[in-house]
Amino acid sequence: MADHDERDLERRRKRALFLRELNEARELRDRVQPRKARAARMRQQMRMRTFRW
Repeated sequence: MADHDERDLERRRKRALFLRELNEARELRDRVQPRKARAARMRQQMRMRTFRW
């Protein structure tokens, strides 16, 4: 049981690191290409607006 918890903890740690790096990469891309980032945000907003819950 402890081994399973350890694996789960390690998986969560790796996932948190991955998400943090992904977020940093997105921020960097937004700073480097502001126009493209704005267009991507607009597309995402339209996608969310037209999405049926």
